Amino acid sequence: MRVIGTVGLPGSGKGEFAAVARDLGVPVVTMGDVIRRECRRRGLDPADHHGEVAAALREEDGPLAVAERSIPMIREALDDADTVLVDGLRSADELARFREAFGDDFVLVAVEAPFEARAERIDARGRDNSARETLKQRDERELGFGLGAALERADRRIENDGSLDAFRADVREVLG
Repeated sequence: MRVIGTVGLPGSGKGEFAAVARDLGVPVVTMGDVIRRECRRRGLDPADHHGEVAAALREEDGPLAVAERSIPMIREALDDADTVLVDGLRSADELARFREAFGDDFVLVAVEAPFEARAERIDARGRDNSARETLKQRDERELGFGLGAALERADRRIENDGSLDAFRADVREVLG
């Protein structure tokens, strides 16, 4: 059994990491999907309210709200797979919770990329409403959740500042 988590600022490449994992047949539990699902449950558009609902969940249910909702999904995926990817940790608290749940079988990978590259990727996505919240504001919000501390505690790092093919090769190496 192996659980690999990713952590990184918006647009760093966590989604592409997850796409490579899926292509290799590795199940992916996306923490952002937990928040998007909660947005829809509350009758809100995830593109406009993702950050607001993420903060609300953590305020209502504590800093581990999203992690706690993800753990049963990870365990279920492990029933049929040796490796599961957890996409998008946001804090050292979440990291500690996953390490508590999965022990030495949990590995955290930091995905890092320059600000300008991240900004271009976010603009190209079309799923985020950049008019409501700039990338700098998103970075500040994410860092406010404790993302910086999680980045510092990562077991491995991938610098996503080259070609897409090079990044994908790095991801395959981590997943292999």
